[in-house]
Amino acid sequence: MSEEIRNNLHNILTRIENACISNGRQSGEVKLLLATKTVDAERIAVALQTGQTLIAENKVQELKEKYEALKPIPHTNHFIGHLQSNKIKDLLKYEVACVQSLDRLELAEKLHQRLLFEKKTIEVLIQVNTSGEESKFGVHPDNALELVRQVAKLETLHIKGLMTIGLFSSETEKVRQCFRLLKDIQQAVIAENIPNVEMKELSMGMSGDLETAIAEGATIVRVGTAIFGKRIYPDSYYWNENQ
Repeated sequence: MSEEIRNNLHNILTRIENACISNGRQSGEVKLLLATKTVDAERIAVALQTGQTLIAENKVQELKEKYEALKPIPHTNHFIGHLQSNKIKDLLKYEVACVQSLDRLELAEKLHQRLLFEKKTIEVLIQVNTSGEESKFGVHPDNALELVRQVAKLETLHIKGLMTIGLFSSETEKVRQCFRLLKDIQQAVIAENIPNVEMKELSMGMSGDLETAIAEGATIVRVGTAIFGKRIYPDSYYWNENQ
């Protein structure tokens, strides 16, 4: 198991490096985020022990279950799932450095209130639904800039960029349009020069489309399946608010 994970990691890092070279980018510009939903702590530890440091969960419950086992190993936790407001208090217990899936003002305000209470701050990415699919979460592209403006007023939330899931499709050009749209929104936000907003991160691209994402400007690619193997549930399960 350990050898397979290490080999898979090597393959993914090689793909990232080759995609950067092909697009005239430095490999250091693109961070690998290990998407660890359904992956047990033992297997995550194998990946972390190779020098990887950035991991992310989709569900607060999984953060909780793996927290103690992974705590001794240096790493940074992000959250990439659909966050329900009643899970905010629990989320903040587990040292999450960044919520990549902030997609509505109501959630931002509740997160802000809890952070004020705890005298903390947190980094966030604004999640945009670039594929137009009803099954996907994220703010509508037309409303993304306004959401950034509103969230920027909440001093406990530090906006660092944007995130999108993109289209699950083998048609590369359709997927590319999702990533290109996120890049366009990033440029529109930068042009506004909004206080308390950085646009340094574009979190987009996964196991099947990371090369396309890197070509379109990704700074974080989220990879799980290609490192840890296939999951027992389809991806749609993890984006279901009711689960």
